[in-house]
Amino acid sequence: MDQKQREALRKLGGPKIHFDCPMHGYTTFRIGGKAQALFLAERRDELQAVVSFLGQEGVPYIVVGKGSNLLVRDEGFDGVFLMLRGELAGVEKDQRGEYRLLAGGGLGIPELLSVCRRESFAGLEFLAGIPGTVGGAVAMNAGAWGQEIEGLVRDLEILTPQADFTVQDRSTLTFLYRSLAIPEGSIIVKVAFILKQGSPERINQNMADYRAQRRQTQPLDAASAGSVFKNPPGDHAAILIERVGLKGKRIGGAMISLKHANFIVNTGGATAKDVLALIKLAQARVEQETGARLELELKVVGGDR
Repeated sequence: MDQKQREALRKLGGPKIHFDCPMHGYTTFRIGGKAQALFLAERRDELQAVVSFLGQEGVPYIVVGKGSNLLVRDEGFDGVFLMLRGELAGVEKDQRGEYRLLAGGGLGIPELLSVCRRESFAGLEFLAGIPGTVGGAVAMNAGAWGQEIEGLVRDLEILTPQADFTVQDRSTLTFLYRSLAIPEGSIIVKVAFILKQGSPERINQNMADYRAQRRQTQPLDAASAGSVFKNPPGDHAAILIERVGLKGKRIGGAMISLKHANFIVNTGGATAKDVLALIKLAQARVEQETGARLELELKVVGGDR
């Protein structure tokens, strides 16, 4: 962005715009160079205005959510990160039918599950322990323990790259393994879920069980971005990485977790370069020794300076 664009963006966003923002404080990896700007959007109209401006100016933007599936390169990102807050992170009952819930794209998964427990809405418990947002979970078709979020989505409200709000029914959506086929630059601003009735006690117990399973198998006490690779068809990335002897491998401050080989953890002072070196090593070694190709689930951005 040039200075003229920065000034225009400052007028649009006011105090909610932060320039030259280090992103290590906004990702669960605790890694990342500076973004040219970070916009904390709280209202639909202001998000629409900023996206319209960025589109007209050709300035790239990315929704950062909770930063739980994101690696920002050390060189930073020449563009704008968007975080959805306020009314864009709200939740309410959907008046179109029983056991329907409307959740803003910026709503945290823990907050969503808290509402489900309070209102006796069952079905989403398998997400317990995932630190992301509703929008991010739907965009990547989050799943665990043999379940995926796509089966509970009724429709989505999306802000298109042309800065138009549109609602897409489930029948028009194409969910894939760890992804949703929507145009690049689209922002999920609201999700309508169809759930079912359950007891608060049972819902709470299911959530506790899923969290316990995560604690037993995943390095939740370390800074990471969750699963690094998608599971290849009929196999598991963690098993393949362990099979080629890379569990516990370190490069700089980054390490392939001893607890779960599909996690890379920041042991302290890791850089994005360290993480990317481990990623390349794992991909090369696994393909060389097993023939399987590991595709990233982690989103890597930046480095374009």
